[in-house]
Amino acid sequence: MDSNKRIYELREILTEANYKYYVEDSPTLQDFEYDMLLRELEELERENPELITPDSPTQRVGGKAVSAFSPVSHEVPLESLQDVFSFDEVSEFIDKIKASVNGAEFDVEPKVDGLSVAVRYENGVFVQGATRGDGVTGEDVTENLRTIRSLPLKLEGAPAHLVVRGEVYMSKKVFRELNAEREAEEKPLFANPRNAAAGSLRQLDPKIAAERRLDIVVFNVQTSGEMSFETHSESLEFLKKLRFRTVPHWEYTDFNGIKDRISYIGENREEFDYDIDGAVIKVNSLADRLTLGSTAKAPRWAVAFKYPPEEKMTEVTDIIIQVGRTGVLTPKAVVKPVRLAGTTVTNATLHNEDFIRDKDIRIGDTVVIRKAGEIIPEILRVVPEKRPECAKPYEFPNVCPVCGEPVSRDEGGAAIRCRGAECPAQRLRHIVHFVSREAMDIDGMGASIVALLIDNGLIRSAGDLYYLNAQDLATLPGLGKKSAENLIAAIEKSKDNDLSRLLCALGIPQVGQSAARALARAFGSLEKIKEANIFDLSAVNDIGAVTAEYIVEWFTSPQSEHLLSLLEKAGVNTESKEEPAGTKLSGKTFVLTGTLPTLKREEAKALIEKAGGKVAGSVSAKTSVVLAGEAAGSKLTKARELGIQIISEEEFIKMLNE
Repeated sequence: MDSNKRIYELREILTEANYKYYVEDSPTLQDFEYDMLLRELEELERENPELITPDSPTQRVGGKAVSAFSPVSHEVPLESLQDVFSFDEVSEFIDKIKASVNGAEFDVEPKVDGLSVAVRYENGVFVQGATRGDGVTGEDVTENLRTIRSLPLKLEGAPAHLVVRGEVYMSKKVFRELNAEREAEEKPLFANPRNAAAGSLRQLDPKIAAERRLDIVVFNVQTSGEMSFETHSESLEFLKKLRFRTVPHWEYTDFNGIKDRISYIGENREEFDYDIDGAVIKVNSLADRLTLGSTAKAPRWAVAFKYPPEEKMTEVTDIIIQVGRTGVLTPKAVVKPVRLAGTTVTNATLHNEDFIRDKDIRIGDTVVIRKAGEIIPEILRVVPEKRPECAKPYEFPNVCPVCGEPVSRDEGGAAIRCRGAECPAQRLRHIVHFVSREAMDIDGMGASIVALLIDNGLIRSAGDLYYLNAQDLATLPGLGKKSAENLIAAIEKSKDNDLSRLLCALGIPQVGQSAARALARAFGSLEKIKEANIFDLSAVNDIGAVTAEYIVEWFTSPQSEHLLSLLEKAGVNTESKEEPAGTKLSGKTFVLTGTLPTLKREEAKALIEKAGGKVAGSVSAKTSVVLAGEAAGSKLTKARELGIQIISEEEFIKMLNE
């Protein structure tokens, strides 16, 4: 490939990766992969200087500010660092410094993998914080920084004007807890703590940032007014006195000491409560830094040593299946213990059935593993020449290893899931959903109470809730007599809920509030829904063929039958209290847009569904009617383009009354 074409290709890849990493907080490349591609581009541009352009990733410091936050111009630029990848390059850097300044001393620090910020204080009071952005202009995240408890809001003995630079991060412990919570809520997991910290710091609602329990470590004085320091170490000691949490650092004058410290940081990275993605080597003297200066992109007085992702060979001794709180079966490889990135690894994630099949991973295989994002051990590839003759392709189980219920693959997805209504692995999630506001709406019965009941052996499924008594509840920690009586009263009250709430609470795949209401209106009772076949169910608005199959499958499960028997014996209502759906608007799909004169959108939707119609969120060729009010926007325009019938509220009421 000629240089011109390769340079263009690299720029496209790196520009996209920069956008995903800095703007969307959704990295598409491993750090080491990105660094290697950037280095290749730098070398090609060095060989072909006539091809360098201002928009090349090599000519910029970092990302750009996101429009959701106010831009902040940095008083002192937040420069990036030149990366080095070998001890030979570290040696070259040290020799170059010593050739320029006499008696150079160096400071070595772990490079915290988080989000860089500038924090400003006036008269000792925190007044503003901004992300690094492109190094010159960042984003105002003052209110979110204010939620970080390790960041002092007031300083004693500080200069009148002070700006410090720090790294906002999420601790490994908080990261694990956050991902566990997101898994329980069926939300996408964060790839690594850096990704989680960046997304948390840039939340528009500071309350969410506060819930994420971010932390900060400070590593530089950007400006301190009239106060001055002779060395970087001195400035860090000053910051410590101001009660900032500062980065650990060590001082050296020789290459061997620096090399040993870099190795030590890499080998002991697990001891830090934050992720690190390298080690920083800085000139300690601030006067020498001024002498050395900076290039257009980075200071000449510092470099960042990047650790390559460590890869090791080991043997797969077993493949086990774990069932998560959402019922997903996740395979895990048990491997012979191997030391990797500072810890002993005994297992590695296999993601799903497709991952095992694509890489053809078998029990007995020798595999190459590494830590993805320095956190989760993963298998990169199999070493086929080391495969034993007896190794057979792995077969994924067709029943849940926890409860024995048949498993099925998500429609259009890779996840294989247990659908058991009383599966112990999903117990907490099932019951929390059952009692939630959109389902049975049992007041006061939150996730913590449900967990308490499960842990004390009082319930094993949602049906057991209706057999609790106030006396048992009152003995639980944190619950008194009055709280116990209130919970029992709320449980009793929920027995009278409409059938639609019960259907939503059962957790049948793809049966949410809307589908539950449609089923309740169409059949009138739980017994008739149990007797319905796929064709009967598919004829109901909001119920497609796939959902109909899920419903039939759910009602024929022994676990579901047991749960329903508990609910029915307890006196939970299984009849619809709403009028059966009419047929006046049957077969018609409505889209609502704008503000109606008298009807709220939910009221109009309820009237349409009651008359047998369906409400969709967007206009398409399948739309029958658009009900438009004031300030109708793009939906109205699209309806006109497609020639779809458009009516007012008055015409809609006439349509219902005809």
